[in-house]
Amino acid sequence: MSLLLVIISGMIIGIIFGFILQRGRFCMNSAFRDIILLKEYKLFKGVMLILGTSMIGFSIMILSGVLTANPKPFTIVGSILGGFIFGIGMVLAAGCASGTTYRVGEGMIGSLVALITLAVGVVLTSLFIKPAMAGILFPVPKKGSLTIAGEFTPIVMLIIGIVVIAIFTFKELLPSLKEKKSANESILDFSNIGNKMFKTPYPWWVAGLAIGVLNTVAWIVSAYIAQRNYPMGITKGWGDLLLFVPSWDLFLVIGIVVGAFIAAVISKEFKIRVPKDAMTLVKQAIGGFLMGFGAVLAAGCNVGNFLSGIPMGSVGSLVVGICIILGCWVMTYILFMRNED
Repeated sequence: MSLLLVIISGMIIGIIFGFILQRGRFCMNSAFRDIILLKEYKLFKGVMLILGTSMIGFSIMILSGVLTANPKPFTIVGSILGGFIFGIGMVLAAGCASGTTYRVGEGMIGSLVALITLAVGVVLTSLFIKPAMAGILFPVPKKGSLTIAGEFTPIVMLIIGIVVIAIFTFKELLPSLKEKKSANESILDFSNIGNKMFKTPYPWWVAGLAIGVLNTVAWIVSAYIAQRNYPMGITKGWGDLLLFVPSWDLFLVIGIVVGAFIAAVISKEFKIRVPKDAMTLVKQAIGGFLMGFGAVLAAGCNVGNFLSGIPMGSVGSLVVGICIILGCWVMTYILFMRNED
């Protein structure tokens, strides 16, 4: 397959993804952290909307034969330990893998440092640490089911996805439309559409739906152009950068930075920002490394597991996702809430 097509397709998907992330201020660290820290659920609802949309898109593609299911490998210790450590790391780094990546495009030096140590963590863990731990990771054999319902998983995930979208429609969308109607506001307001697309922050549901649709498109593009049968992921791309491997994943993450940079410049939000003190920078560096280490053990970061594995019904990704949230909550409590008790 032509390397040029791999570069172009990876960059285009990445630029769109980075643009949406920046305009939606979308970060899973914030989504999970804010539940216990601020009792705020908007970004978490956005994550659920991404999952629901992706479940529908993935299931339709699998059931129609366009794509072949490729669930994440599941190692009992690796998934639990890796997910938990990744969750701890993203709080220290002040951003998940995708959040850290797009913030580099906004000019955040702390995020750049976290991204560098994330890449180092990915490479060192892949080449040395994980092989040394192979005897204690306890992988689940592929002959066993790696998905929640075996051969019926696509149908189950399709049903779950439809339920999620139905809940969103009746709990969020319809009440919002009724409010607009009673206030005599236009339901479909296309005035200043350019300003809304490029300068105004996206509501959580716009970002969620957009990322969910893009997620399915990304899998189709990467499968047919790059012969890579998997949706989006972050950590492998940054590891490939250090190893000088010209992969679709590499150009995807470069595209995310470029897309976020474009969005930040257009909205006049780009600014070189340095952490307020050295300790903050050290925490972000440690957090980045922990994310890289955890992602390799868990066979993926927040994007690889939440956006890609869970919508396929991957048992491993579901376990990793739960452990990421738990790790995030533990470190959020230690850093921000412990002194309040």
